[in-house]
Amino acid sequence: MSAILRKIIAPGGIPAWGIRVIASRTYSSSAGGKEMTVRDALNSALDEEMSADPSVLLMGEEVGEYQGAYKVSKGLLDKYGPKRVIDTPITEAGFTGMAVGAAYHGLRPVVEFMTFNFSMQAIDHIINSAAKSNYMSSGQISVPIVFRGPNGAAAGVGAQHSQCYAAWYASCPGLKVLVPYNSEDARGLLKAAIRDPDPVVFLENELLYGESFPISAEALDSSFCLPIGKAKIEREGKDVTIVAFSKMVGYALQAAEILAKEGVSAEVINLRSIRPLDRATINTSVRKTNRLVTVEEGFPQHGVGAEICASIVEESFEYLDAPVERITGADVPMPYAANLERMAVPQVEDIVRAAKRTCYRSVPVAVNA
Repeated sequence: MSAILRKIIAPGGIPAWGIRVIASRTYSSSAGGKEMTVRDALNSALDEEMSADPSVLLMGEEVGEYQGAYKVSKGLLDKYGPKRVIDTPITEAGFTGMAVGAAYHGLRPVVEFMTFNFSMQAIDHIINSAAKSNYMSSGQISVPIVFRGPNGAAAGVGAQHSQCYAAWYASCPGLKVLVPYNSEDARGLLKAAIRDPDPVVFLENELLYGESFPISAEALDSSFCLPIGKAKIEREGKDVTIVAFSKMVGYALQAAEILAKEGVSAEVINLRSIRPLDRATINTSVRKTNRLVTVEEGFPQHGVGAEICASIVEESFEYLDAPVERITGADVPMPYAANLERMAVPQVEDIVRAAKRTCYRSVPVAVNA
């Protein structure tokens, strides 16, 4: 490990590279005709930030020679070399602690976990070494580091590779937690995360890597950057607000299409960031629609949806015309069997039923055979 550390820290503990200043674009217009996969969006964001700032480096298991377990780092080793694209041993605690130390010394490491389930091996460094150092040093220590990788359920990989850690990390002061849904989110938020002076947990979704989404010319500009802490209204509506993040945004949009055919106008909010949480956008929407459905893959107890519900009760309770509905994963470790796995995570029909309940529309009751 010390050999790897010597590669990325210059003699005397001074960063071997300079500092860049780049203006950021915080919006995008309509997408036009171009499309990009989430994988390519992440790859291009990493490439552009590494090109713009020599202090940015990528490290993790199989990020170099194998070009990433999900090919997010494809081509980066050839372009930037082994000093900046570093293949590590299978020791999350080791290379995460090393990366935090590099951030202390002015570098900007991007740490890739093959799955965020494996970040449990490194959680002491993420929470105690990264998240708390700026506060405990009275602002003298900055920790510009990104922890990224797939989070939540994939398909057929069992309980130890399927957990959503959004609520875990979002509960910790000192961290910023971002949750991209589409390609524009992936590019703009990863760039923002790398440029940020604080530690950022960047939760991707394995099943979205190969998905293609429309992307605007603005989002393809190298200066493009999305603001941290700002949600996006993906679809406007007037009858019910549906709040989701990551893969569940797509499910919420599908549910909104179905509801529209039945005369229910649903507003869909893509959180993009869950710490900081854009409470203002959520509350403004609920004050318009008077109803709320939250959707997440994580466990129901102490979840992101629970925090959103608390915010609505505290700030907009008098605007509610129906109880808030929470759609979450089942309160069990993820089953391995495909039929049980589907039952353990939210589906589009679950969102449709919940939205109908808030609008007091009749929902057919299943009859046992």
